[in-house]
Amino acid sequence: MGKSDKKRIVLKIGTNVLTKETNNISRGKIEDIGQQIAFLKEDYEFVIVSSGAIAAAKQFVNLETNGKEITVKQALASIGQPHLMRIFQENFRELGLLTSQCLLSYSDFEKEQSKKNIVNTINVLVKNNYIPIINENDTVATDEIKFGDNDKLAALTAVLLEADLFIIATNTNGIYTKKSIEENKLETINATTDINSLKKEVEKSISSHGTGGMFSKIDAAQIAQEATIETWVVNGLKDNFILDAIQNNTKFTKITVK
Repeated sequence: MGKSDKKRIVLKIGTNVLTKETNNISRGKIEDIGQQIAFLKEDYEFVIVSSGAIAAAKQFVNLETNGKEITVKQALASIGQPHLMRIFQENFRELGLLTSQCLLSYSDFEKEQSKKNIVNTINVLVKNNYIPIINENDTVATDEIKFGDNDKLAALTAVLLEADLFIIATNTNGIYTKKSIEENKLETINATTDINSLKKEVEKSISSHGTGGMFSKIDAAQIAQEATIETWVVNGLKDNFILDAIQNNTKFTKITVK
């Protein structure tokens, strides 16, 4: 069972978007995402790659720890993951949208059989109007914490699922020019095919809640570009950010295919 006629979007949502840059998951933001998906569902099918499991746990617990930081993060992810999924499920269900959870780890992308299984499972879910919500299987993998805020995982997913478009929702109006950051007059790079020039514009920086930063987003866009998939880096903090990007009513960065 292959893809449908709808355009397939892989949407990666960072922790800073899901929390609206607070310490708690924002139900309002998850509802905003759901409303847009509901509005677009005749023409687009969505697969979500979501961060935020660790942030979800921090609302409930303060772990007694004597382990390494990475072990604590894995424990928090284990606590937070079901809470995060419940919030998605409750908010999406009210909009008539069905959700499912898929936990993936990087090793899944290295084995032919597991790659086939992922594609087949997700195609069945999407065909039956379920929105797969993918997260890294944090309790067994330490890669998210090392690789960046699920950006690379999302890019690999977009490639595997032959997405038509890869959207990375973050907390900036796309990628800014280095000069505009230095002069404090933020200016978005609208569109480019040149990944290396983007890397030069971006200093390595880490986002406040996530583990990504713009560098890992550009690396993710490069993975997508090599598979001829266009990447959009959009400001997910804004309401209607997907619709506004599709209608070109907002400033964001398009990383187009060569």
